[in-house]
Amino acid sequence: MTIPAPYDAIVVGGGPAGLAAATWLARYRRRTLLVDAGEQRNRWVDHSHGYLSRDPLAPADLLAIAGEQLAAYPYVTRLAGRATAAHIDRARFVVTVDGAEQAGLRLVLATGVEDAFPDVDGFFDHYGASVFHCPSCDGYEAQGANVVVLGWTAYVAAFAVTLLDWAASVVVVTDGRRFPGDDEQRARLAAYGIRVVEDVAERFVGPRGALRCVVLRGLGELPCEAAFFSVAHQPRNSLAATLGAETSDEGCVLVDANNETRVPGLYACGDVTPGMQLIQVAAAEGAVAGISAAQSLRGQAGAPGSPVPAPDPEEVAPR
Repeated sequence: MTIPAPYDAIVVGGGPAGLAAATWLARYRRRTLLVDAGEQRNRWVDHSHGYLSRDPLAPADLLAIAGEQLAAYPYVTRLAGRATAAHIDRARFVVTVDGAEQAGLRLVLATGVEDAFPDVDGFFDHYGASVFHCPSCDGYEAQGANVVVLGWTAYVAAFAVTLLDWAASVVVVTDGRRFPGDDEQRARLAAYGIRVVEDVAERFVGPRGALRCVVLRGLGELPCEAAFFSVAHQPRNSLAATLGAETSDEGCVLVDANNETRVPGLYACGDVTPGMQLIQVAAAEGAVAGISAAQSLRGQAGAPGSPVPAPDPEEVAPR
């Protein structure tokens, strides 16, 4: 199979991190391919919060605005599809997108994470309106509410406590599993007024945006106006791992201050890397990755059809 002439950079992921990376690559006039499978983590959410000058805004609207602005740059090609494999061939990153190979001198991974969801009837009727996964993102909207936390991981107690920044009350429901903490942890939660219920959550009740209760198998209706869940999420790190990038114990792709992995020319940004998982943070990391990737091409030939990059500034720097 003949691989097309390389782009200066391929960006995998069309969320805030990927769009920001592609935007800054375009501003450096680097020929860029943006690959987007359309599987943004918050695609079910009614409103995103805290993004400067865009608070609140529907995530789809945020992406549409960013996409329209990106389209003003002639250096970016957008490709709808899923990147399923990647390898390095003669100093080029070769990415397989829906069976076709694309090549880039640099590769930016903004692949995000994949959440696990509670198995509760009516979950997606309420997810993103009254049911959330991120206290920092949506806790403010739950101020004064009675909140149910669905979770059974080792972190669920700490997760529940953070919601006391906003909630009137918090109840942890373990979905019938044994609470993972010890007696001391139970006592601390009780001291904060947080109940632990080892019962199965069967369904959510109420119209979207007006949650009324969670029905438990044993105890019946548990009144609440909001629910959060702390189950599990998995960084989408398969491409990074295949290429030899280092990952943390949690599976996040490790990067340096320029958002570059230990593989030269391979960058990662957004939720797939360690740190706060917020839209504004993801966009900032995408900007760093995009600028860093663009600047790393200075002094090189660049991709066919791209403006010639500037010389390496180190050649004229004071010595």
